[in-house]
Amino acid sequence: MALLTLALVALLVLLLVGSWVYCVLSSVAARRYLAIPSPPLTDPPPVSVLKPLCGQDDHLEENLRSFFTQDYRDYEILFAVDRMDDPAVAIVDKVRGEFPQSPRVHLIETGDPTVPNRKAHSLGRLVPRAQHSILVMSDSDVHVPPDLLRRVAAEFQDRSVGVVTCPYRAVPGHGFWSRLEAIGMNTEFLAGVLVAWLVGEMNFALGPTLAARREVIEAMGGFADLGHYLAEDFEIGNRAPQLGYRVVLSSCVIEHRIGSQTLKSNLQHRLRWARSTRRSRPVGYWGQIFTNPLPLALLLWLTVPRLWPLLVITLFFRALAAWSTAGWVLHDPLTRRRWWLVPFQDLISVFVWVAGLFGNTIDWRGRRYTLLRDGRFQFFGNEPGKTDAIHGLRSSTESLRQPNIRAHKTDVKFL
Repeated sequence: MALLTLALVALLVLLLVGSWVYCVLSSVAARRYLAIPSPPLTDPPPVSVLKPLCGQDDHLEENLRSFFTQDYRDYEILFAVDRMDDPAVAIVDKVRGEFPQSPRVHLIETGDPTVPNRKAHSLGRLVPRAQHSILVMSDSDVHVPPDLLRRVAAEFQDRSVGVVTCPYRAVPGHGFWSRLEAIGMNTEFLAGVLVAWLVGEMNFALGPTLAARREVIEAMGGFADLGHYLAEDFEIGNRAPQLGYRVVLSSCVIEHRIGSQTLKSNLQHRLRWARSTRRSRPVGYWGQIFTNPLPLALLLWLTVPRLWPLLVITLFFRALAAWSTAGWVLHDPLTRRRWWLVPFQDLISVFVWVAGLFGNTIDWRGRRYTLLRDGRFQFFGNEPGKTDAIHGLRSSTESLRQPNIRAHKTDVKFL
């Protein structure tokens, strides 16, 4: 028994020291990221903004308005909805009416998804309608600064760049669990992104807002193939370097407004992405054990109480890492006000990480899916018509060229 306890203590100490190193790397990565100057924009290319919509998210009107107020000369915005009775259509019409001199706007009805990933289905219908080669893809719950397009376009001036992905500051809704998750995103998730950026090649992208060259998307099979992956953003960033293109972490920080959730829906959301990460990046998933030093130090203290000084040291390192991302990079007011929630969030994060090690089913927008080993996912069970549609789309990307879509009746007016 004493030998087992000794082995456990040795393992925990080893993991804890590794976590301290990770915290230092987080701080160094944040400083390095902030030290990189934004490239000047010399020849602004035209840009197409693609925005899938589904329902009326919190602050949807404000989020959409931020794309109409871009400090950019030549760009268009393409919106996609499953059906024209979607509540988001009225919001698009209202916001568009406020900007008579706004960019060109298209609103496309895409029909029910024919691949498991609803967002990728919408993007697959929007790409053929886009007029420009720089595609900025952004979720409906994103609010962007006025210089988003200028910064992204400047980063594409290097022809070796194929994908640009934006870091984000999570902005919660009114619920406690939403605030807790936002703190985790701003103090833990971004730290992982920055450390990965620091120590190796960027081979991933972040979903809320990313941009890509059209030829890069087409070269990787288009959204007819990407639509079979839960994390299509990761796939875009992962495949681009394989095609000889660079992925750049943008200097533009956006807001990801995650809304309010109950405890149950919040845990389902976290578990979905934990299992997705485990499937798409298994090595990185095991590496996440170093991203939460406080639970490790707490467990070590409970095992050997006299080692309490290690818990104090760990609190210092965790605070350094948290403030490096939430404070220096994101200027997050939530973490500044509620820093004392970080340990609680870390405990939940570890719980979700352990739960993510098991199971291969996920719940998303009221439907259940099976997650496959390579990151693809499929409808749970046999649903009539879905399986044939999925296999049909996988056989060719030509369906992206002539999609069965209908334009909004006021589309011509928007042109």
